Amino acid sequence: MYKIVVVGTDGSPTADKAVQAAADIARSWGAELHIVTAVRSPGSGMASASGAALVDSGAGQAMVEEAAKAVGESAIEKFGEGLKVEAHAAQGTADDVILAAAVDVGADLIVVGSKGMRGARRYLGSVPNSVAHAARCAVLVVKTD
Repeated sequence: MYKIVVVGTDGSPTADKAVQAAADIARSWGAELHIVTAVRSPGSGMASASGAALVDSGAGQAMVEEAAKAVGESAIEKFGEGLKVEAHAAQGTADDVILAAAVDVGADLIVVGSKGMRGARRYLGSVPNSVAHAARCAVLVVKTD
């Protein structure tokens, strides 16, 4: 059913839960897994309007590569070779980066964590809400908080 899965991460422990859930789904369907994060431009000190953390471009790429490596290594340990994992880091807000990556790779599932779906952030524009409303494919919100 799913051939290409995209998951967003900001490197937090809650995001790690979403990455693990996405990896499990990708393994079970034999799908590609694309791990993405939003980065800020080298000169930017602004925070994301959605409240999601933005990291600098070098740290962002390193973070998604580390997550991809961890997922890939655990996949080899559990299931042998076969899980294709790619890392992506791009400038922008977390929701825009996740949505753009999903379109670019032709995702049929986006996985996001539930952090930010309660309280005031829910109304101010959380990443999971924004992604769920704007996605062109299925979205799974993983309970991470």
